Amino acid sequence: MTLSLSLGEYQRYGRQMILSGFGLQGQIKLKQSSVVVVGAGGLGCPALQYLAAAGVGTLGIVDHDVVESSNLQRQILHTEDRLGVSKVASAATAIRGINSNVKVDAYQEMISPSNAVGILESYDVILDCTDNPATRYLLSDAAVLLRKPLVSGAAQRYDGQLCVYNLGEDGPCYRCLFPKAPEPGLASSCEETGILGAVTGVIGNLQALEAIKIITGLHDGTTALLLYSALSHSPFRSIRVRKKQVNCTVCGTGGSAALDVVNTDYIAFCGGPTRDWVKTGQAISDTRISASDLKRMLDTGTHNVRLIDVRSPIEFGICHLPESINVPLATLVADPASHLVGDDPHIVVCRLGNDSQLAVDALRSASDAGPDIKDLMGGLQSWREDVDTEFPAYW
Repeated sequence: MTLSLSLGEYQRYGRQMILSGFGLQGQIKLKQSSVVVVGAGGLGCPALQYLAAAGVGTLGIVDHDVVESSNLQRQILHTEDRLGVSKVASAATAIRGINSNVKVDAYQEMISPSNAVGILESYDVILDCTDNPATRYLLSDAAVLLRKPLVSGAAQRYDGQLCVYNLGEDGPCYRCLFPKAPEPGLASSCEETGILGAVTGVIGNLQALEAIKIITGLHDGTTALLLYSALSHSPFRSIRVRKKQVNCTVCGTGGSAALDVVNTDYIAFCGGPTRDWVKTGQAISDTRISASDLKRMLDTGTHNVRLIDVRSPIEFGICHLPESINVPLATLVADPASHLVGDDPHIVVCRLGNDSQLAVDALRSASDAGPDIKDLMGGLQSWREDVDTEFPAYW
């Protein structure tokens, strides 16, 4: 008897091989398959973990970033002793600890139009575990060009979504569903909105499951958008999506033949580069005050200062400056005049110094010749860096 798997592999994968429709041939298909995961973060880590455990033969990992302490809440392959290590190296180490039979290809670089096709072309299935629109369009276009299925996941706050693109002859691409990129201001990251780690675990595991179904032939070929809400009584909702659009500029009739991934400016298509919230909070103007100047003002006691913190009540409850009051931005902007009290200086603070600028504009528009109104330049992050290094950083 010629064994297609080692004796150890028969024992290791036996629980899934006995499943109806899976069998020995399903396991062999996994062993001979290759999956590339773009993004070794909150979605990529659980996806990689279960793909490795299931016995996928080759795993590619693409990520340019390094492990930070703020990652550990959800990026489960990374550990405290690998802080500062590249995410691909950290994930590769974890994968080898899970399953030494898996071959790991590590790409410590940012996926881009110039390298996407070269990296992705040797893999059977592509997983999009990234968090920005430009990369989603890039990976979708590359998948169409290479004729590969793309398993795309997303997660923010308590919610997530999942969809498989370019699956089979009629499977739509990302542009079929979203021909126009979202407005730049509508696209946000986990750093800005927050994320419950277990939500990325749910979506990342589902991405691994979709890849396994595709490889083993268990997938029924139907394309649907799966929506997940952790706080809903019925957390899963599936929306049937339309087939490939004939007039799609990428996968439609004649589309992929004219597709030029390398020379497409995906960042421009999505409205320009992602805003650097720290840098935009550092712009100097006469409506702003530095953290060190605010500290001196508070220490000298020459002025009574009205400190208005425009973060959400949840963030205010995590940490805040002494004597500050919490007025969420939406509340303040709805009726700015009611928050102008007396003639003492009004100083507005937020996390990074961006929402506070909006609040200052609203307060000034409601004030004729009232108090001096400024905001803390760089927000509480600047306060921590320049004044009090013991101030809690949760961002």
